[in-house]
Amino acid sequence: MRPLKFHPILKQTLWGGERIIPYKELASELSRVGESWELSGMPGSESVVAEGPWTGSTLPELIGRFGAELLGKANYARFGQEFPLLVKFIDAREDLSIQVHPDDELARKRHGKSGKCEMWYVLEAEPGASLLTGFSRPIAPAEYERRVADNTLTDVLNRQAIASGDVFYLPAGRVHSIGKGSFIVEIQQSSDITYRIYDFDRRDAAGNSRELHTELAREAIDFESSENSRITYAPENNQEVRLVTTPYFTTSLYTLTARTRCDWSATDSFVAIVLLQGSGSLTDNEGNRIDVRQGETWLLPASTQWTEITPHTATLRLLTSRI
Repeated sequence: MRPLKFHPILKQTLWGGERIIPYKELASELSRVGESWELSGMPGSESVVAEGPWTGSTLPELIGRFGAELLGKANYARFGQEFPLLVKFIDAREDLSIQVHPDDELARKRHGKSGKCEMWYVLEAEPGASLLTGFSRPIAPAEYERRVADNTLTDVLNRQAIASGDVFYLPAGRVHSIGKGSFIVEIQQSSDITYRIYDFDRRDAAGNSRELHTELAREAIDFESSENSRITYAPENNQEVRLVTTPYFTTSLYTLTARTRCDWSATDSFVAIVLLQGSGSLTDNEGNRIDVRQGETWLLPASTQWTEITPHTATLRLLTSRI
C-alpha cells in the first residue's frame, strides 16, 4: 500500500489569517483561512485522497477497506473505523478564544466521544506573539467563575512568548489559547469537543457573540495544574528527535541534510508526515517514490516497513506522528 496524500480542508474563521494558502502553494482565493485540516476522519470533514489509485476515497472508506493494514493491528483493535488523530495547520490573525477540552472519561460521559489532548509546533511567530497555556498558580473553581465574570481570567494564565520551532503539549483539562501572530501545526486526538470560556467580547459580521461554555468547562478544567506546557528539545541533523510521547500520539522532528532511512518495521502504526520546510523525495520498501515539499502532509500505512527520505534543498524539516 503506497503513501497517501489528501486534499486539505480549508476552514475560514473569524480570526483566520492569510499565511496558509501561500505556505502550502494552493490555488485558492479564500481569505481569512484559519485552519487547514490535513488528516481528518471527523464526520463532515473527512479527508479525501488527492492522487494515486484511491483518488476520491475518504479516509474512513480506506480504513473500512484496509483496516489494520492502514492503521496497525493494535490501533485497529482500539479505534475500529475511526481515524484517531486530527492534523492541522492553524494561522491566527487574531487571538483565539480561551478554551479547554475534556478528557476521555468526561467526553464519553457527556458526548459519547473521545476527549482531546493536543500539541503545537510553532512554524512562524510574529514579533510579540504568545500563547496562553494553563494557570500561573493553582486556583479554586470559585475564583475561576469570578474572573470569567469580571474579565480578569487572563491575569492568572501563563503567557508564553513564542518563536519558530517551539513545541507545547496541552493535555485535556489545561486552559489555553493561541495568540495572534501564531502560525502552528496542531496534532490532536480526533475530537471536536471544545468548551469556550472567554472570547474577548468579539462579535461576528452580524453583531452576534459566540456561545460560551463556562459551566461545562468547570468540570473539565484542571484547576490544580500550573505546569509549563513548553517542551524542551535539542535539534539534531539526520536523526529522530522525540518531542512528545503520550498514550494518544508520539511526535518526532527530523531535520534532514542528507538521505536518511527510517525503520518502521516495529511500529505497528500508521505514520503521519508533516513537511515543515524544504523539499525532497521519499522511497518506501515497496518501491514507491514520491516527491514531497513544504506544506504537504502524507500518511504512511502501517504496512510500510521503511522509508528513505532524500532532501532536494539544503534542509528538509518534517514532523512524524504515530500511535
